[in-house]
Amino acid sequence: MLHAVIMAGGSGTRFWPASRIAQPKQLLNLVGDRTMIQETLARVSGLMAAKDSLVVTNESLVDAIRFQLPDLPANAVIGEPCKRDTAPCIGLAAAIVARNDGDATMVVMPSDHVICDTEAFHSAIRHASELVERDPTRIVTFGIRPSYPAESFGYIERGEPLRSEDGSEVEIAVYPVKMFREKPSAEVAEKYLAVGGFYWNSGIFVWKAKTILDAIAQFEPEMYEHIQTITASYGSDSFAETLTTEFAKIEGKSIDYAVMEKYENVVVIEAPFDWDDVGNWRSLTRQLGTDDVGNTVIGRHLAVNSSGCIVRTSDEHLVVTLGMEDCIVVHTPDATLVARKHDEEAIRKVVEILKEKGWDKYL
Repeated sequence: MLHAVIMAGGSGTRFWPASRIAQPKQLLNLVGDRTMIQETLARVSGLMAAKDSLVVTNESLVDAIRFQLPDLPANAVIGEPCKRDTAPCIGLAAAIVARNDGDATMVVMPSDHVICDTEAFHSAIRHASELVERDPTRIVTFGIRPSYPAESFGYIERGEPLRSEDGSEVEIAVYPVKMFREKPSAEVAEKYLAVGGFYWNSGIFVWKAKTILDAIAQFEPEMYEHIQTITASYGSDSFAETLTTEFAKIEGKSIDYAVMEKYENVVVIEAPFDWDDVGNWRSLTRQLGTDDVGNTVIGRHLAVNSSGCIVRTSDEHLVVTLGMEDCIVVHTPDATLVARKHDEEAIRKVVEILKEKGWDKYL
């Protein structure tokens, strides 16, 4: 049976001041009528029942996510007591899924991606599931064909396309993964684009729950032992206490570093669906488009000799830009951001400065 695991523990600092500790970007409706996590759950609804979905998030966000996803059982939202990156998150989810379904196939995905073509997404996941059923030790991931030399994504280097058992070409190309590459410099990203055979790492995986658990046991035995201890108490009165105690003992590692870079039987499918990780304010332009003078606007905005701007406000609060070019203006009830569009990576620095100043009310 297919199960979905949605990773929803990110902080979304590059979307400050809209994204806050208590309401990070996955809980915001940045590009549609539904929030990003609502869109993510809706995207998998045609593949499995809501009861077969699991959300792993920050402990402080459990109630908010349960409120936004009322169709999920209450115990389907797991709150991590501390940040430990994606490997412990995925390992814990896999152990819980495997406890309920020993032969479970998992599709693992972040909660903050935009994928508009749901039908193509479903087709790709089903194809990946078939690949896993044919070889239960196989791990499948999805690569995004790069459209520009991005420095903010990890990359996947592919090998030669696999053939079907009778030697013919397969309908959807599948490639062995030669290597996972860390986020590159601009120069290296340019080379990847020029050479070809490199994908952006989507962070979407399909595998047997048992397979990923066995891999974690092999490469991260201490992590595995803590996960097993936590899972043994799942559903009992002691679960919350055990989770708090044992999870804190785990060394935080990404799933790429802990498993994917070491595991041999990994294949990549070139994603047949459109994909955007919506990682910063500029990504809204890709999703929402622009007006006649190149502005991307959410809310009430008056542009006077202004172009190339991204403005997010409300219908009740007017933002006026006068003689502005390539800027970001984000208005919230208690904080307003005005920034050069191409300096937005520094928004993370703003959040750090707010922490240093002790201005926690704005975090």
